[in-house]
Amino acid sequence: MISLKQMINSYLTYCKEHKKLSAKSTKAYAIDLEQFRRQVTAEVIPVKTDISAYITYLHKMYKPRTVKRKIASIRAFFNYLEFEEIITDNPMKKIKTKFQEPQVLPRTISLSVIENILAVVYQEMKQARTAYAFNSALRNIAIIELLFATGIRVSELCLLNIENIDLNNGNIRIMGKGKKERILQLGNPEVISILQRYLEENVVNINNAGCFFVNRLSSRISEQSVRFLIKRLCAKVNIVQNITPHMFRHSFATLLLEEDVDIRYIQHMLGHSSIVTTQIYTRVAMEKQRQILTDKHPRNRISVKI
Repeated sequence: MISLKQMINSYLTYCKEHKKLSAKSTKAYAIDLEQFRRQVTAEVIPVKTDISAYITYLHKMYKPRTVKRKIASIRAFFNYLEFEEIITDNPMKKIKTKFQEPQVLPRTISLSVIENILAVVYQEMKQARTAYAFNSALRNIAIIELLFATGIRVSELCLLNIENIDLNNGNIRIMGKGKKERILQLGNPEVISILQRYLEENVVNINNAGCFFVNRLSSRISEQSVRFLIKRLCAKVNIVQNITPHMFRHSFATLLLEEDVDIRYIQHMLGHSSIVTTQIYTRVAMEKQRQILTDKHPRNRISVKI
C-alpha cells in the first residue's frame, strides 16, 4: 500500500511537472502537507475525523487567513488523489470548511512618504563617489519607481528579464500568478528615463545575468534585498511606518481609485483574476473620502448660533 508520504511526494511532482507551479508555490504546498502528515500521524489516508481534528488544531494555532490557505492545500491534495483514482471517497467533500474571515484593509503609503523615499534614493545617486555606488543607487531608484509606477508585486519585479522591458514603446511584460501575463504601459517619462539610464549603465551585467535587476554578485536580485532596501531608505528619512514592497502596490491601486480610475482597469493592471479581489481597495478609498469630508469640508468652519 502506498504511504501518505509517498502520495504527497507524488502530488508535489504533479504540481511541478504538470501544473507547472512555481518553486515557491510548490514549496508552500510541501510545507502545509508535511505539517498535515505529521499532525495526523497517519501512514495511510486519514479519515474524516482525523481531518476535522486537524482543522480544529489549525484554528487554535493560526490566524484565519493562514488556516484558509492550509485547508486549501489539503483540499487540492485530496482532489488530486480522487482525480488519479488513488481514492474513491474524498473525505474533504464531507467536511464543512467555510468560516468567516475578518477583512483586513490594505495598508497604504501616503503620497508625501513616497515622495520622501524617492527623494532620498535620488539623493544617494547624486552623492555617489564611486561607479559601483552610482550604479547601485541607479538600480535602487529604478526599483522604487517601478514599484510605484506599476503596482507590480515584488516577486514579479525580481523575475523581470531584459526581454520583458520595452523602453522604446514604454511598456513591460509581467509574468503574474498562475503564469498569467499582462502588459503595463509606463506613463511617466521620468520613470522611463531612469530605467533607460539604468539599462545603459548596467547592460553588460544585465545581459550576462539574464535578468533586469542585478545584485552585487551579478545575479538576480532577491525579494528580501528589495525589502531590506525599502527598510534602509525609510530609516534614513526617519519614517517609522513599517513599509513593505507590497504597500506600494496597495497605494498604486488606492490612489488611482481616488483619481476616479475605473476599477476594472485597476483590476487588469494589478493582474487580479476576479474583480472581487480588487474591490477591497474601494473600501480604502471610501475611508479616505470619509476622512476628507470629516476634516476638510467647509461646513466645519460654519458655526450656527441657535
